This record gives sequence, structure tokens and C-alpha cells, in this order.
Amino acid sequence: GGDATQAKKGVFNELNKPTAGARFEKDLPSGSHPIQLYSLATPNGQKVTLLLEELQQLGLVKYDAYIINIMKQDQFGSGFVEVNPNSKIPAMVDREGPGGKPVRLFESGSILLYLADKHAKFIPADPAQRIECVNWLFFQVGAGPYFGNFGHFYKYAPERIEYGVNRFKMEVQRLLDVLDKTLSSRDYLAGSEYTIADMAWFPWVRCIRTGYNAEEFIGVGNYKNVKAWMGRIEARPSTEYALNVNSSKVPEHHSAL
Repeated sequence: GGDATQAKKGVFNELNKPTAGARFEKDLPSGSHPIQLYSLATPNGQKVTLLLEELQQLGLVKYDAYIINIMKQDQFGSGFVEVNPNSKIPAMVDREGPGGKPVRLFESGSILLYLADKHAKFIPADPAQRIECVNWLFFQVGAGPYFGNFGHFYKYAPERIEYGVNRFKMEVQRLLDVLDKTLSSRDYLAGSEYTIADMAWFPWVRCIRTGYNAEEFIGVGNYKNVKAWMGRIEARPSTEYALNVNSSKVPEHHSAL
């Protein structure tokens, strides 16, 4: 009924407080692989698993992935807060960090850049091309919240606020147009090769359909070059599995299996 719908729509409100830090004591699970990923298959989480699966296919990494259920407030457990003081997914520990010592990583863009640099994959070796890749990566990190804010006002807000819906609809359309114009002359955002820039943008563009059911409302079909780029990424052998790690479809991906 209406009350249930309202509760679902306002579901994120009860998670938010104006304070940071751990709300309870809880250790994180861990496996035997060098990389420990604590995440969820939301667009920000999927950015990282897209890269990890590509690197795993190349035989460069092994990782243990554990679900952080943000609706159950796992992100506020003491163990998670030690890895990410901002209590957001994704968060990661690399036991084989600089100097062979463990290092914590938080923020999806930071994790992508770290892994790409460490393994010298999915980031251009040429200095000028690398700069172009990082341009698009940082652009996404700044622009991603516009997609999230659109989803909030369109799908999750407890009441329909047309100003919010329309403001972020227009901004998402503008961002898609930036991508579309760039992809008219290149296969991928930073040039001819698939990079972490594409991995950063792809899940959020995909989420318009899969998360918000707003493909027609936004008019995604009008962005022909974006659609073709999406198809190229979806066709990669590791993409489908990567999108499902830390979801109900692939709830466990770790060394104990």
C-alpha cells in the first residue's frame, strides 16, 4: 500500500546522520588473497570489480570480495571504518602495497588509479594519453553524484519534487551528450583502448536503466555513440561476472570457496 511505498522511497533517510565514525564494533571478514575488497554491486562498487576481473583474467591479481550491506549499516562497523573513515563502499586493503606493506584504499577513483598504476594495465603508458585518461576518470568522480541525485529524486525520494527531478534529469542528459560527442570520434573515452576511465563511467550510465528504470525518461537511446560504447564494454568476457560480484547473484567470491 501507500505506506509501504513511502517507506521504501524514504529508505535511505534513516541511514544518514550528521556525524561520522563507527556506530558498533564489528571486525571485517578476510581471506587469503592479497586483495581484500569490501563492497556492494552498486555502480561505485562495480567500477572496481570491472577492473579486478580484467586483471584477474590476465593472471595479475587474486582477490577476496565481501558484501557490505549498506541497508544493514555494515559500513558503520568499526572494522570497515578503519578502512574507510567516510563509511562508503567500495573500500579495499592490498596486503602487498608499497614496500610490501598493507595499504588501505577508499574512493572508487583512487582504487582504480592505484590498481591500474600498480599493474600498468588499463591506463595508457604514454604520458599525454595517460593525462587524457585521468581527465575522464576525475570528471566521472565529480559527475557521478549527478546520476545518483537524479536516481534519488526520480525513484527514492519520499515525495515527488519536480524541481529536483528536472534539474538532475537535464544534468544527466548533458553529461551523456558530453560522452556521446567524444565517442563520435573514438571507441573509448580516452582513445582507442579500454581504460579505467570507461570502467568509471560505464556502471553509472548502465544504472539509468538497471537501477532507476529511467532509460526512456532520460532518452538514452538518443545517444547512439554511448549505446555503441556500452555494447563494446558489455561484450567483454569479464564484464557480466564483474557486475554481479557482491550481489545476490555472486554473493561470495573469496579464497574459502
